[in-house]
Amino acid sequence: MTRRKLIQLGAAAATVAAVGVAADGLLYEALEPRLTRVEVPLARLPEALDGLTVAQLSDFHYGPFTVTPIRRAVELVNGLKPDLIVLTGDFVTIPIWNEYLHVAKRAARAAEPCAELLAPLTAKLGKYVALGNHDRDSDPGFITECLQARGMPVLRNSSTPIEISGKRLWLAGVDDSLVGKPDLDVTLRNIPATEPVILLAHEPDYADAAKAYPVDLQLSGHSHGGQIRLPVVGPAYLPWGAKRYPMGMYRLRSLILYTNVGLGTIRVPMRLNCPPEVTLFTLRAGTK
Repeated sequence: MTRRKLIQLGAAAATVAAVGVAADGLLYEALEPRLTRVEVPLARLPEALDGLTVAQLSDFHYGPFTVTPIRRAVELVNGLKPDLIVLTGDFVTIPIWNEYLHVAKRAARAAEPCAELLAPLTAKLGKYVALGNHDRDSDPGFITECLQARGMPVLRNSSTPIEISGKRLWLAGVDDSLVGKPDLDVTLRNIPATEPVILLAHEPDYADAAKAYPVDLQLSGHSHGGQIRLPVVGPAYLPWGAKRYPMGMYRLRSLILYTNVGLGTIRVPMRLNCPPEVTLFTLRAGTK
């Protein structure tokens, strides 16, 4: 066999291997949500709320390639029977070229079938939402209506108390930090100084602002974990707002941040070394 033929065969084998890896990312990894369990100690959490469980889903980007992971995630979460469910934004996807308002508003129509898929989610203390940059950049009013009509209140520069046995935990949500007008002063103004706060903020890098406030835990998404993570290199691309804290847990002063890598995909219907994620948090009082 000639040297040229060997090179050609080697190139063909490499191509087949690359196609196989891509097919695995497209056909399997992007469809199978992974469960991540995390225990989070919160210094201000009352003993009565110790052991409270919170399930987080994020970055749905509803479309033909994301229906399956969303449906499987809903089944997974309901099997966990969490006390509380939070959804941290990007229910729809705006097109790359978004100069015309009617194009962005048309993208928001995907919120209705997405909300239908999420409606069966069940938690005894409710399910709450913060919007993402794609939601905010399309038609946030329509998206909010779709979600709230199916029992998922949207927290947009607002907060709500979660009470158990006379003790309270607050859920707060800010407007999107990239294309909206987040206002933590307004969001937190009715919360007593001694009571713990979980903040829903779509972009994880917003933690650099939140760490100056009395927020105990920030839950975010947006990054997709890079979506395509290459050996040694890491994420192929990270969006603005998720470059500093792209995935997993971080501690910033007294604030704990967790970045969920999301369920859906954007632009390329593929994930590599970064499967869709469902996160289940168990809250612990004090330093347990």
